[in-house]
Amino acid sequence: MIKLNQTHDVSLQSWVESANSLTTDFPIQNLPYAIFKLRDSNQAFRAGVAIGDFIVDMPAAHKAGLFDHKLNAALELLSHDVLNDFMQLGQEIWSAIRLALSGALKQGSKHQSALEACLVLQSDAQYKVPAQIGDYTDFYTSINHATNVGKLFRPDNPLLPNYQWIPIGYHGRSSSIVVSGESFHRPYGQLKAPDQDCPTLAPCKRLDYELEVGIYIGQGNALGQPIPIEESEQHVFGLCLFNDWSARDIQGWEYQPLGPFLSKSFASTVSPWIVTMEALAPYRQAWARPSNHPQPLPYLDSAQHTDSGALDMKLEVLLKTPAMDTAERVGLSNFNQAYWTIAQMVTHHSVNGCNLKAGDFFGSGTQSGTTKDSMGALLEVTEGGKHPITLSNGETRTFLENGDTVILRGWCHIDGMARIGFGECSGTILPPVNRG
Repeated sequence: MIKLNQTHDVSLQSWVESANSLTTDFPIQNLPYAIFKLRDSNQAFRAGVAIGDFIVDMPAAHKAGLFDHKLNAALELLSHDVLNDFMQLGQEIWSAIRLALSGALKQGSKHQSALEACLVLQSDAQYKVPAQIGDYTDFYTSINHATNVGKLFRPDNPLLPNYQWIPIGYHGRSSSIVVSGESFHRPYGQLKAPDQDCPTLAPCKRLDYELEVGIYIGQGNALGQPIPIEESEQHVFGLCLFNDWSARDIQGWEYQPLGPFLSKSFASTVSPWIVTMEALAPYRQAWARPSNHPQPLPYLDSAQHTDSGALDMKLEVLLKTPAMDTAERVGLSNFNQAYWTIAQMVTHHSVNGCNLKAGDFFGSGTQSGTTKDSMGALLEVTEGGKHPITLSNGETRTFLENGDTVILRGWCHIDGMARIGFGECSGTILPPVNRG
């Protein structure tokens, strides 16, 4: 488990003034990674690190000679247009570069003048998905979400028998994962109402968001070599926000017997910034399964995991309709309520010998609480479309409409530690493509 060190010091201030704001997502204690270039330029995409309102252009900082020459090989990888090769290097290298950046960005640094020339305003940047995602697995880790959805179909038995024993997941489509800010067309698919004899091909009518945490794998494992739970988080590079858009009516017709297919593969949105596991170290919490629930099999727990397997990360979903000037909150939950943890997902995914690779991606599944204002999908909030929500301007929504924008936000904050934010994960729904 990553220990607290000088990079987490709450008193640490940066010469980048915007990084010292109490409300910034990106103080000097965070330092998340993205892949960016100047908007509308012919520049190559490359790695950057957020600090306040700015991005440290990492290839430029490397050329300026601000780092120990021992880090040269690792820093050269940050000129690539994806982070995969850097992710593969492991915690020791990631930590060394974090420490060096923290020192260069802190108040009084001798590197200030040189590093100032390497800063780019975030508002001037264009982003892309920060890794080449080879494989994507979507989990189902919120027991509240699983229960809420299960009650819609099985009121007397909402949880299936395996839920409390296995971190349930399915393999998704990585090619349609897009970065925050991109719009997408309402998908077509087969729809079948209960009173219809046969399905029809039509645009989705029950489009939904899913409030999730994204998990990027760092170092992989060899085929046939499972990852023990004590080592699982050494294989995680960091986290992001993730909206796994869902076509509920397409899903309802197609998901039996093999699960989601076209209802999930039309678009999924990630936030551009990856917050490293080291930055999140102050927000780890004890993890425990309720005593009246089945306890995990031994391979899915350890003393270390029990001590700090959970993560106190607030998660918010906001909705902005075309008639609104500003988005409004429609859900607020916390990742610390997840029934299955990051470590358990990694360990279970590899227990059969499955080889994970740098850049592989996990979705946590929708993160929901127990009240309507803490639910992470409209399917839950509206109880399957039976009870529309009313927004502050009087509009109602059962499911999402064309022109709606959904924004996800996440942050960690406790007294005595710096606030660590994740930026935003946003997407807007366009009308369906005319099939003529």
